[in-house]
Amino acid sequence: MDLLEDLETLKFESGIHEEDQSWLYLLGRSHGLMTKACAHATFFCKQLHNLRESFSRKLVPEKRASKCRLTGLCEETQDDDALKVGIIGGGHLGKQLAHTLLQFVPIPAENLRISTRRPETLDEFNKLGIQCFYQNASLVGWANVVFLCCLPSQLPNICVEIQTRLGKDCIVYSFVSAIPVPRLKLLLNHTNILRPQYQCAEDLAHIWGANKEITAALQDPVIIQATCPYSPAGGISLNIKWLEGMFYALLNFCTAKDMPHSQVLQHLSELFLSQHLEACKKDEASPLKFQAQDFVSKIYAKNLSQKRPFPLFDLTAVQLKETPFSQYLSNSTTFQDHFTHLYYDSFGISLTKE
Repeated sequence: MDLLEDLETLKFESGIHEEDQSWLYLLGRSHGLMTKACAHATFFCKQLHNLRESFSRKLVPEKRASKCRLTGLCEETQDDDALKVGIIGGGHLGKQLAHTLLQFVPIPAENLRISTRRPETLDEFNKLGIQCFYQNASLVGWANVVFLCCLPSQLPNICVEIQTRLGKDCIVYSFVSAIPVPRLKLLLNHTNILRPQYQCAEDLAHIWGANKEITAALQDPVIIQATCPYSPAGGISLNIKWLEGMFYALLNFCTAKDMPHSQVLQHLSELFLSQHLEACKKDEASPLKFQAQDFVSKIYAKNLSQKRPFPLFDLTAVQLKETPFSQYLSNSTTFQDHFTHLYYDSFGISLTKE
């Protein structure tokens, strides 16, 4: 509920001089950028969470059987491989991201931590069971994914603090738009980095608002359509290289687990093409599945044995150069359709109904 809805004189706009009214569009643009940023980060975490769960479901019975053979005790194995997410920065973006991750992934409170210079201002998250502190190095040593939600002026010092604690499989996801990927790579001495790039049109759509909470906005089908990576709606577009980076980040997770590449391709096909696979079973048609050459060169794929994992990819290079997956994304309309359905489903919205 907007308590100021009928109180015009208390609204932010009422204090703006007439000659400055033309700048009010920046409020909508700022809110639109934050909404898209939180939506895409949440979608990425949800797919990584689902991939980890898919991997654990097949691995846990093997671990349990091995423990039974060694100890004679067949106890339930606890899930000690749940996705752990850290946020550096407790400002408006950091708070909105935390709420979005909690609601839509959903990440348990004990698996989300926030490091900020003023942890005492995050009492609302402490009450939810989220650890809030000012220990950047400790945070990145614990987390699987770290979101940088700080100011550009703060980033160099933060990188000095955390670079020696970053594991090679830890994914750094940067919202610091002023610092390009090559510079981040140098500052962090790290290649497992994702950084979305957004472009704003001059005729920005009036759908974003300025006062709506992100979690509420992401329950609106119009907003979800505007945030979808393949949608031009809303006036704010996402560079599709982010989607490439996301897939190669998922591959790196599997490689860190020493998962054979054939199993990786199966997991990704089930995760992103499940509706297509089910439809093909009904129609007895040949299903579309990911192949090794969709991600690596044909020569490399030909020499890749079934039990061998994919190599560790440099995500900074993936986002700056053409890859085998670039062609796949631009040419496969079937994938684009099923990805769009999956994106909507991730936020609890049925594309067919809407």
